Parts: sequence; structure tokens; C-alpha cells
Amino acid sequence: MLTLNAGNRRLCDGVNRRAFLRVGAAGGIGLALPDLLRAAIGRSRAKSIILFALEGGPAHQDLWDMKPEAPESIRGEFKPIATTVPGLSFCEHLPLLARQAHHLAVVRSVHHTIADHNAGYYFAMTGKNPSAGGRLITAPSPDNFPTIGSVVSKLQPTGRPLPDYVHVPDWMSNNGSFLPGQDAGFLGAAFEPFVAGDPSLREYRVPGLTLPSGVSAERFRARRSLLDAVDHALGDGRAVDGLETHYQKAYSLISSPEARRAFDLSREPESVRERYGLDPTNKREKEARKFGGLPHLGQCLLLARRLIEAGVRAVTVCTGARYDQSWDTHRDHFPLLKRSLLPMFDRGFSALLEDMHQRGLLDDTLIVAMGEFGRTPRVGQITSSAGADKGGRDHWPHCYSVLFAGGGIPPGAIYGASDKFAAHPARDPVTPQDIAATIYAALGISPLTMIRDPRQDRPILLAEGTPIRALLA
Repeated sequence: MLTLNAGNRRLCDGVNRRAFLRVGAAGGIGLALPDLLRAAIGRSRAKSIILFALEGGPAHQDLWDMKPEAPESIRGEFKPIATTVPGLSFCEHLPLLARQAHHLAVVRSVHHTIADHNAGYYFAMTGKNPSAGGRLITAPSPDNFPTIGSVVSKLQPTGRPLPDYVHVPDWMSNNGSFLPGQDAGFLGAAFEPFVAGDPSLREYRVPGLTLPSGVSAERFRARRSLLDAVDHALGDGRAVDGLETHYQKAYSLISSPEARRAFDLSREPESVRERYGLDPTNKREKEARKFGGLPHLGQCLLLARRLIEAGVRAVTVCTGARYDQSWDTHRDHFPLLKRSLLPMFDRGFSALLEDMHQRGLLDDTLIVAMGEFGRTPRVGQITSSAGADKGGRDHWPHCYSVLFAGGGIPPGAIYGASDKFAAHPARDPVTPQDIAATIYAALGISPLTMIRDPRQDRPILLAEGTPIRALLA
């Protein structure tokens, strides 16, 4: 186990984290923050990213930051098991992931103060404080900051017929609105994710990848030529740029054999599909938090691998279905984890890590698995109005973990630490802003980049946090 303690560890360039946070134009070491960022970005290896959204907030103390010496009301009922990293334990119900732990780096000291799912998700997926005008950002808005995948698709486009950014399986919703932090915000329609749907369904068809009924390929090409002619006549004064963007994307997808191949899971051997996880007998009548399981998850993660392999720049995979905050285990916490959540999560996530490594994709693909917060230190502790019972864990943003893999991140590393009750950071606290800055730096994008908000005609700093330098060595 490689434990990274930035408070006193000398980093690869001889600068410790405390000095790094102090540096400026008059810094004693003679390097300004941009110089240090350039050094880290110059070593970045990630060309693409899979954001694995653990929406609802997984319980770190029951999964990968267990506290077996704590009182029973804190440690819960699960037992730790050894992983492939000496000194690192995972939950007993993650045996497959434990065998792939040497690919992971675990950041155990992430914290903030937002206990609301929607606002917390926005915080995690944008790295921006989820408040505007004194109110929490709990719904999508064209004024919102764009999600990480949309930023990557703008700053690092591939120019290929495949979408630069794909979201799987569906838009996530909670409390009557889609979660903010899933869309392109002020960047607009050109950088919205392509929402791929659920590839585990028997009759799965990718939205927009086939011609409408009654429209031949010749007729489609004629329509395209007419659209080009109209567009040329209207020139730069066109008032429906968003609509044109969708036409362009649709045309590229429908006319691209490469796109059709990338989304076609039937090209995978049955053994590979089974390794990721199939659940064909699941009637899908119940959500995960009502013991319906996660029947879609394995095939969603397999699709993510295929898309990265085909050249897609960014993929977001959600754990649950549209209305299912799957990790939000206020009630029946341990039974839900054991029977409904962890079996498919363990199978699918471990398969992704193993498969990406075996195919040589992990070297230049960054994988980040994170929720919007963690769960309460004490079982039955109530921190929200969501109705936690005596066997549940409620919302807890004050300490949780984020998992990294690939893209040059040191494998088998642990950064930061929680206290003995997994309640607060005990060492090297990290914020969502820092996580976002680390992601961008690992992708070779400077967090100091200014991104323009066209609605307000002003530049905005991409990331306000400090990259975790120990993960970028």
C-alpha cells in the first residue's frame, strides 16, 4: 500500500503540498502556481475519462474505509477482507473488486457541507459551489456551470463521427427535477452529452442511430443536402444554432458504421458480457432501493469500455436508473447493500478495471468513481428529513471517499485519512473543487483555464481547487 501524505511527503519535484499551497509570485521556492501546474500537466497521461457516478452517496465506512475497531454502532455489520494491496481492506461483499484493488487509488478525506442530493451532485460533477443568489442549485439551468464531460468535449474534441461525450443510461432525476451537473449548462447544445439509454435491455436500440421508419438512405442524404443549402443561405445569422448542432450529431451518427459498431454489444463474446454482469431474469419492477438490484449496470460499464476503445473522449455511467438514488440507503442499509447494490456493482466495476487493464486502455484512460457525499458515522443517525430508520445511514458530506484508477494515477495508493469514526478528515482534507482540479490536470487541462460563459459574456475559471499533486506524479 502506497500511503500518500501530502502534509510532509516530498513530491516528485521536491515541493511538499504545504509549500505548493503557499507558492505565488513571491514564493520562496521561486515557482508560481502556474509553473507547478504546467509541470504536473506535462506529465499527464489520460486521454479520456470514465466518470462512474455513485449517485445517492455510498457509505465509505462500509465499503473501502472500514473501521473494524470502532464501536458496533459505527462500524456496522460488514467484515473487512484483504485486497491485492497490502494493508488495504474492502468490504466482504466486494470480493471481485478486492482482487482489482491494485489498480485503484483511494482518496479518503473528501469533505464539504452540502447535504442535499441535487446540489451535492452538481458540486461533484462540476467542481463548482452549488449556490447562486443565496440558494442551492437543485435543478438544471442554462446558467449552470457545465459538467466535467461537457468541458472535456469542448476543450479536447476528437473530430470523429462518434460523440465526444456519452452519458449512460439515462438522465438522473430526484425530487421532481433532473439532477444538475449532468448537462452542458452555459456551454449550450453543442456540448450536451449523447444519452445512450440502457444497453442491457433485450430490445436495446441506440437513440438516433437508425433512420426513421419510411426514410431511405437516399432520402436522408437529400434532406441533409437541403439542410446544408438552407444553412449556407442563412449564414452566420442563424437563430437556431442548437437545432443545427443536433442535426449535425444525428447525421454523423446515422451515417457512421464506426458509431454503430461501438454501440453494438452483440459483438462482445457472451463470456465477456457475463463477466460484466447480466441479470436476464430481473423483471425490473422495483428500483434498487426496493431490492430491485442493478440489472443494467454491468452492460452500461461494458458499453463505456467499448466507447472509450472506439475513441469517445468522456463517458459518464450512472449506478442507478432514472428515479433511483441507488446509494441513498436511509432504510434497510445493510440488507440493501448486501442483496441489491453490491453484487452487480462488485461484478461490473471489477470487470471494467480488469478489462481496461488487459486491453491496455487503463494507461491513458482516467476512471473516477464518486458520489455526492457519504453516509452518517453512526447507524440510525438522522441528518435529513428523508426518513432514516434505526438500520439506515443518513446523508453525510463531512467525510467520504473518491476512487481513481488509470491515466497515470499511482495504483494502490491511499491519499488522506478519515478519523477513527470515518466522520471527518484526519489528514490532508480534500474538497470537490480539488477533485475537479485533479481530474482536469490528469487529462492535461490546466485548472487555471478560463472558460467563457456566452450568456453573460464573461470568462470563468475552470477549477478553483488545487490538484492533488501526489496523484499526478
